[in-house]
Amino acid sequence: MKALHQLVAGFAKGDAISNEALVLRKIFRGWGLESDIFCETKRILPELRRDARDLATLPAALQPGDGALLHLSIGSPANEVFRQLACRKALIYHNVTPPDYFRGIQEQIAHQLALGRDQVRALVGVAEVNLADSAFNAAELEGFGYGLAGVFPLFLDFERLRAAPDRATLAKYDDGLTNILFVGRGAPNKCPADVLAAFYYFQNFVEPNSRLILAGSFAGLEFYQGLLLARVHELQLANVELTGNIPQAQLNACYQSADVFLSMSEHEGFCIPLIEALVHEVPILAYAAGAVPETLADAGVLFKEKRFDLVAEMLGRLCRDAALRDAILAKQRERLDLYENRDLEEELRAHLAPLLT
Repeated sequence: MKALHQLVAGFAKGDAISNEALVLRKIFRGWGLESDIFCETKRILPELRRDARDLATLPAALQPGDGALLHLSIGSPANEVFRQLACRKALIYHNVTPPDYFRGIQEQIAHQLALGRDQVRALVGVAEVNLADSAFNAAELEGFGYGLAGVFPLFLDFERLRAAPDRATLAKYDDGLTNILFVGRGAPNKCPADVLAAFYYFQNFVEPNSRLILAGSFAGLEFYQGLLLARVHELQLANVELTGNIPQAQLNACYQSADVFLSMSEHEGFCIPLIEALVHEVPILAYAAGAVPETLADAGVLFKEKRFDLVAEMLGRLCRDAALRDAILAKQRERLDLYENRDLEEELRAHLAPLLT
């Protein structure tokens, strides 16, 4: 094999799959392989078009014996192009969110997700190597009929996560308020409305001098963003910030300013922000759904019932109980060490051995 190229549904800054594709490209090139990232041009941010090539040019770029790796996450022409390619094939399943979360909110995204789940079924038997970035996702692949799927967690750029935080953002949030943080795309399956509900109890009955930071993009979900802002007004919440998509330095500052990371998400195939919170030593309180328990292992604090009043009380304990906070952070450090010290490059090489040989 002389080349191993990647296919992605979209290519954007701050996107987990885009970031992983860049890391994998560097690794594949380090193995002596030609490697590029292919995506529909209209799905590539203009400032990133030097880092990705037009999907339509991929078939002509492949030579006999070359390989292609698909990042499977949503309905996309990339999935159909991958199915038709005449080459060696592998895929990584990042999960396709059930479309019902988006019904009545963003029908176009709901359609893409429904198409994506149909395309997952259509790709059964197409690739020689089938991987998923969590056991949760691997089980879903197997339920679609893929047989045994390998588990390969997401590659993260820890140097980027530990880069210097934005000083202005640090100064902004270092004002004496208790900061509760959630990071993730502003999507219904992430349940930011439930974060607002828990924060209502926290601000009104536990810690009035508090702030909620919801950091993540609402691109394509502006209507849902409007619903959340209306909910903030209805609940008469103070100090709630929806940052939208922000640069990494500002995001790092949000983590460093946070007292607790709160996740109410109901569907996660992995949940990178949990690992980011581990890096920045922010105590985590998370709803135990999807791959969240697997990603955290025995770290953080998990709950299985959305009792917003009890969630608010636990937020207060994590902010004020120094002994509890220290114990939680100690377990989180252990979890991060296990994750960060894995030799993921060699694990990947072992998974892709059927193609590489």
